[in-house]
Amino acid sequence: MQVGILTVSDRGARGEYEDRSGPILADIVQNYTPWQVSQRAIVPDEMEAIINTLIDWCDAGVNLILTSGGTGFAPRDVTPEATKAVLERETPGIAEALRAESLKITRHAMLSRAVAGIRGRTLIINMPGNPKAVRENMDVLLPILPHALELLTEAPNSESQHRQV
Repeated sequence: MQVGILTVSDRGARGEYEDRSGPILADIVQNYTPWQVSQRAIVPDEMEAIINTLIDWCDAGVNLILTSGGTGFAPRDVTPEATKAVLERETPGIAEALRAESLKITRHAMLSRAVAGIRGRTLIINMPGNPKAVRENMDVLLPILPHALELLTEAPNSESQHRQV
């Protein structure tokens, strides 16, 4: 499985801020899964930059894209809108579960506008920009990701393709 980690941050893209969430995501993926981080980038909080990166990585065969940042209430927080623009199918249960578990830790979790969904055979999940919250969210995701990605990437069953309704 190929994983892409996309940090969305104006200051990070300008080199004014050290990205801490992206490296945490990469560390978790590399240490707790057999998957490979094949793509990493930092882009500004701009729709076009986010959309283009997501589409490019999906087209390149990345199986899982984890975004970090840009999911709050600030005017430039557009990660959810950019993600929705490229999704073919939303997976609301993932975003709901992340918010529900995060609410047990902080009331600020209800301010998250993060989304998750599928484009082709790629699962895209918006994560918070806060490093502590990234770790907490990954604790929720790690148990379900192998099965989710297996379902998403397995070859279509020829029997189900010919089943009559």
